[in-house]
Amino acid sequence: MDAVDATQCLARYVAKLSIDTIPGTVIDRTEDLFLDWVGSALAGWSMHPVPVFERFAASMGPDFGRCEVLGARRRTSPWFAAFVNGASSHVAEQDDLHNSSVLHPATVVFPAVLAAAQDRQMPGSALLVAAVAGYEVGIRVGEFLGRSHYRHFHTTGTVGTVAAAVAVGKLLGLDQERLVDAIGSAGTQAAGLWEFLRDAADSKQLHTAKAAADGLTAAYMAEDGLTGAKRVLDGAQGMAAGMSSDADPARLVDGLGSRWATTETSFKLHASCRHTHPAADALDQLMRQEGLAHTDIVAIEARVHQAALDVLGRVEVPLSVHQAKFSMGTMLGLIAVFGKAGLDEFDRSALTDPDVARIRTVTRLVFDPEVDQAYPARWLGRVLVSTADGRTLAGAIDEPRGDPGNPLSRAELEGKFMHIGGRSGTWSGVELERLLGRVRGIRSAQQMELLR
Repeated sequence: MDAVDATQCLARYVAKLSIDTIPGTVIDRTEDLFLDWVGSALAGWSMHPVPVFERFAASMGPDFGRCEVLGARRRTSPWFAAFVNGASSHVAEQDDLHNSSVLHPATVVFPAVLAAAQDRQMPGSALLVAAVAGYEVGIRVGEFLGRSHYRHFHTTGTVGTVAAAVAVGKLLGLDQERLVDAIGSAGTQAAGLWEFLRDAADSKQLHTAKAAADGLTAAYMAEDGLTGAKRVLDGAQGMAAGMSSDADPARLVDGLGSRWATTETSFKLHASCRHTHPAADALDQLMRQEGLAHTDIVAIEARVHQAALDVLGRVEVPLSVHQAKFSMGTMLGLIAVFGKAGLDEFDRSALTDPDVARIRTVTRLVFDPEVDQAYPARWLGRVLVSTADGRTLAGAIDEPRGDPGNPLSRAELEGKFMHIGGRSGTWSGVELERLLGRVRGIRSAQQMELLR
């Protein structure tokens, strides 16, 4: 199938998608994903640099409108609501991830589609269908661009723009032709480079903020007649040509209509880059099995895939809490010392705890062919731990917590929501309980209002 056919096929699929054609299990999962996203957006509200995004939005955008900036508990225009909510929902590193596409769909799809649903006063069922469209297309575009894309480009920033455009386009009721235009205009705006990791820059939140807002822009302008490139995905001068060396066009339509990639998405237990999670879970399991304390550890070898080396290998001594979330040594230090690595542990101990620092200094990343061959379809965790009494112990897990094969229960997801949602102090426990109820009732909601 050539590029034009693949893009048209995606657009045709999205145009025909409806609540009746989506299995109930997929809608259930989408509700869970939305809840997890709302919690992440609230958790990140007070974290640097999100206040910078809110000040920009407050000075450049209107102070009225139908669209909610969740953390600020105020309303504005669709573009600025998507922009700020996109930034706040990614900074805490608690938002979801799809393994084989290495895409964080929620942080780009939900800010855009919630803003559009509120702007057009659409029911919750329409939001859910639109979100599924964004997930299904975004995941396939991420898989299509391949591993080479991720080496330099943050897939959530690039592919996320397309995912957001498709989701909003579906919500607006765009036909097949207009959806192709929206994809074209999204693709030409796609951006997001990993260079920020080298000096602890704040640009990662700009990736998700702009992906959500620019995807919304592409869909709204396609609705009004703006045309977009018909082959922006893998045309001669399209995304794959400029951003990938191993793109596979067949992945764009893989299982379309039968494989529900939305249900393959993983939830995050730990508050860090997902590349750290497999080794962290392997270390945690090993320490529990062997009854190890952090003082027993003299060295850790985390055996990882190449993408983990590309992303995590740049951070040796983190300069900020956010950069610490990309430090394997810091992550394993928190696990070894505290048995968990949530937002509280990162905030209190990632940069200052001497025991965590010691574990960081004795941790090294090593390329593992088995782990690399399995990636990105499977994220294997492999660690070798040297102990003070001269032993070398191996830890291994094949599915990190939160993966579909090792899932978090609905009760665990709701517990996570209540914990991280209240950290900024913007919402009280009682208010969060009410918000949880509203989110859980999204399928029957006639209008998408969360701020009441």
